[in-house]
Amino acid sequence: MAITILAVGMLALAGLVSSTSGSTDRSRYMSLAGVQTSEKLEELSRLPPSDPSVAIPTGDSAGSLTSNVGPVTVAGNSVVYYDEVLLSSGAGNITETISKPNSTTGVPGYLTQTQTPDAGTQSTWSATAPAGSADTLRFERRWLIEDSTLTGLPAGTRRITVQVTLLNSPEQPKVVFQMSTVRQ
Repeated sequence: MAITILAVGMLALAGLVSSTSGSTDRSRYMSLAGVQTSEKLEELSRLPPSDPSVAIPTGDSAGSLTSNVGPVTVAGNSVVYYDEVLLSSGAGNITETISKPNSTTGVPGYLTQTQTPDAGTQSTWSATAPAGSADTLRFERRWLIEDSTLTGLPAGTRRITVQVTLLNSPEQPKVVFQMSTVRQ
């Protein structure tokens, strides 16, 4: 009888440990998605209102949170409203790869930035995606820019919303994180 009670107790404990581990993983993925969202939102917020990446006509919007939009021509420039980020941490290095058009040629490609534990950094540009490792996480970022007349915000402002989805998430439902800011 004592062995049966002990076995039931051990099974309950194993279930608790498993549940806690799953919650920890989901929290980690949500945190990383939040960082990716914040980085993109800050990047877009730093651009002047006249920059083609954030310039929109009054009463209009650009981009989408549900599908990849671009490239579109804005003021003679090719603009996309989505990108993909590959994030891995192998051998103590943190490697981030972002798919986007080359700023000089406009040709789509992959910018990879590697940070080493000794604070060294290295950037490379490639036409093809780098081979991912077992720990590589794939985030898809989409953004939407809306004029104040669409959102009911004060005149002359626009709302920028960024949504990040972890594409290779083992978690179900998928990890999705969304954040908005308002700017002049």
